[in-house]
Amino acid sequence: MNANEIQALKVEALEAARTAADAKALEEARIKYLGRKGVLQEIMKALKEVDPADRPFVGKTANEIKQELTALIKERQEALGGDAGGTAGAAKAFDYSLPGQWRPLGSRHPLNLITERAVAIFHTLGFTVAEGPDIETVHNNFDALNTPANHPSRDAQDTFYLESGELLRCHTSPVQVRYMKAHPPPVRIIAPGRCYRRDTPDATHSANFHQIEGLYVDTKVSLADLKGDLSYFAREMMGPKVKVRFRPHFFPFTEPSVEVDFTCHVCAGAGCRVCKNSGWIEIMGAGMVDPNVFTAVGYDPEAVTGYAFGMGIERIAMILYGIKDIRHLYENDVRFLAQFA
Repeated sequence: MNANEIQALKVEALEAARTAADAKALEEARIKYLGRKGVLQEIMKALKEVDPADRPFVGKTANEIKQELTALIKERQEALGGDAGGTAGAAKAFDYSLPGQWRPLGSRHPLNLITERAVAIFHTLGFTVAEGPDIETVHNNFDALNTPANHPSRDAQDTFYLESGELLRCHTSPVQVRYMKAHPPPVRIIAPGRCYRRDTPDATHSANFHQIEGLYVDTKVSLADLKGDLSYFAREMMGPKVKVRFRPHFFPFTEPSVEVDFTCHVCAGAGCRVCKNSGWIEIMGAGMVDPNVFTAVGYDPEAVTGYAFGMGIERIAMILYGIKDIRHLYENDVRFLAQFA
């Protein structure tokens, strides 16, 4: 390789890159001149065999060819839509004849599924949905619901109080208070919504959760109405073979009050680990509305009676779907939610 040959090679290499018709031809030119076994690499290896008089020029020209050719190939790649490996052109190209990639539809969240199902069941009984704010007054959350001043639920360890003096509602019962203040009897509503309590999160507890509360007020509402409506709800929600048990209990805003249990869906009442071998699972609290609550909202307790109930949506979802940890319901893990598609 002498000075004239290296100069001719420069012209040849640059012309090959400049006249390449497509990305493939350009890549072939790059490999031929700049590849690991290309022409320029071979020239540099054989530089010691070049005539000493031509060696400086040949070496300098070889480096110039490499720099100019590299720059020219890069410029041509952008123009042709290719790269050194020949892949960028394929990546950037778009074939309009290919079919589209359809993404599967998302799934309903299990809490929404249970809420919608419960609303539909109670709708058949004549209930309508009522809503209220998450931030409530102490009066609506406690006072109007006949909760005494020394009740543990009023403590700051149990309730989220705000600097304004308001609080995050502990239950959706304040919706009932607001509705009765704004509407004369008869009243037949359910109030699904988010609630907040100072619970340490674990497999069965969360600082925020969801409830559905119901209220039926009229002139001759009795405990028999409550038992009949909740028994109907149990069969529709849990299946026709479910049995319902009412146990005496105490709540400040109802009198008399009951705890409502359904037979265990796993063992059908025979006893298992899920129901702690009792055959029953506690679902909700209920009772006849206390006259003091009617007085607080402006109703005549001598003229009307009514019942109220409240249940946790998470609890029903965990029972129906076999969810062992309540935290799964809040983590938005697509692998978990996809099961409910």
